[in-house]
Amino acid sequence: MRYLPLTEADRTEMLSVIGAPSVDALFSDVPSDLYLEGPITGLPLHASEMAVEKHMRRLAGQNLAASDAAFFLGAGAYKHHVPATVDHLIQRGEFLTAYTPYQPEIAQGTLQILFEFQTQVARLYGCAVANASMYDGSTACWEAVAMAARVTRKKRHVLSGALHPHYAEVVRTMAKFTEDEIAGASVSLTALPDDDGLIARIDANTASVVVQYPDILGRIPDLQKIADAAHAHGAKLIVVNTEPVALGALEAPGHLGADIVVGEGQSIGVGLQFGGPYLGLFAITDPKLVRQMPGRLCGETVDANGKRGFVLTLSTREQHIRREKATSNICTNSGLCALAFSIHMTLLGEKGLTGLAAENHRLACIAADRLAKVPGVTVLNAQFFNEFTLLVEGDARQIVRDLAAQNILAGVSLARLFPDGDARGLLVAVTETTTLEDIETLAAALEEMLS
Repeated sequence: MRYLPLTEADRTEMLSVIGAPSVDALFSDVPSDLYLEGPITGLPLHASEMAVEKHMRRLAGQNLAASDAAFFLGAGAYKHHVPATVDHLIQRGEFLTAYTPYQPEIAQGTLQILFEFQTQVARLYGCAVANASMYDGSTACWEAVAMAARVTRKKRHVLSGALHPHYAEVVRTMAKFTEDEIAGASVSLTALPDDDGLIARIDANTASVVVQYPDILGRIPDLQKIADAAHAHGAKLIVVNTEPVALGALEAPGHLGADIVVGEGQSIGVGLQFGGPYLGLFAITDPKLVRQMPGRLCGETVDANGKRGFVLTLSTREQHIRREKATSNICTNSGLCALAFSIHMTLLGEKGLTGLAAENHRLACIAADRLAKVPGVTVLNAQFFNEFTLLVEGDARQIVRDLAAQNILAGVSLARLFPDGDARGLLVAVTETTTLEDIETLAAALEEMLS
């Protein structure tokens, strides 16, 4: 499929069919005082293609690209190596221009990809069923909370204080419209997560318990312990994972008592891309609850001739059924990002994912050991995967800004995530793209700055 603009004859015919005298008439409901009186000020009326390209390159040169710096940013968005094969395949015309299959059985290629994607996510999460992706990790988290409320017929949800604050904020925002009670907590800067404190907040009215794995500080909660406590009160355990590579080393949440597992799939196949688009993952361990899942599910079948085929088995979006019966109104499944995820995961395979996870952890351990030797720096975590928290002398926000001026992206200050939190906290992420030179560069810069 090619991108072909409409001709003037096409526009005239379309306006004639709908009975509109002009394109401007289609905007008659827009208040007149909101119309521009003329061209946008400050922009030239026209420029050559070469001039525009030169100007845009000059603007882009002001950015500090992740590949041009010692890079230690994380907090839910991670810099991993994405093989060139991924980008090559997702830009094929039949993939790049494909949209939601409203006549699904015609789009056999799209359905097969989503079916394989679902299988990969279900195996990664240790679950029975996964859907055909969500908008992103934070909205998937809310959808899990809403699903737990439907299943348990309760309205109270207990959020771990170590849940990514952006995810928690999305949950609180959406809960305003459903009158669900969101019981949050402050994050505690301790070497191990406060699992007992989380468990103590669960009661008989709790619909769900939401915990991140690894959590926002990089720590590893005891999911089985939390699951047992949640189930004893009739609540569902929702596990959020923002770094899927970690599941190449850690036990899958579904094997540790999680009822719903959600997360962000960006680490697999999807670049940082200035913050999006990203990829929401959603899976459940009990297949009996499949009709309460949001989104869509693709299935495998055979046609009239006995040949393998794929169908849109379940579709629970408000576009397709009566709105009051819908389990979700999310109308985007990030299909191209799901394709990128599936291609990258296929290239890795189980052995490759395990090896990638091991390399991430190895380099993170080297970084933590080196940074712990810097005077004025303390590593908070007793355990971690590829992300850990430092406590530094001084304001971590200023340290991050000063190091950025030296082309060192040192991490994410906790005060940026938690404005009322400890200003000393600095969240550092290390992946397979981090070199030993990068680690030494960060350590040396901190030594000089804190001396």
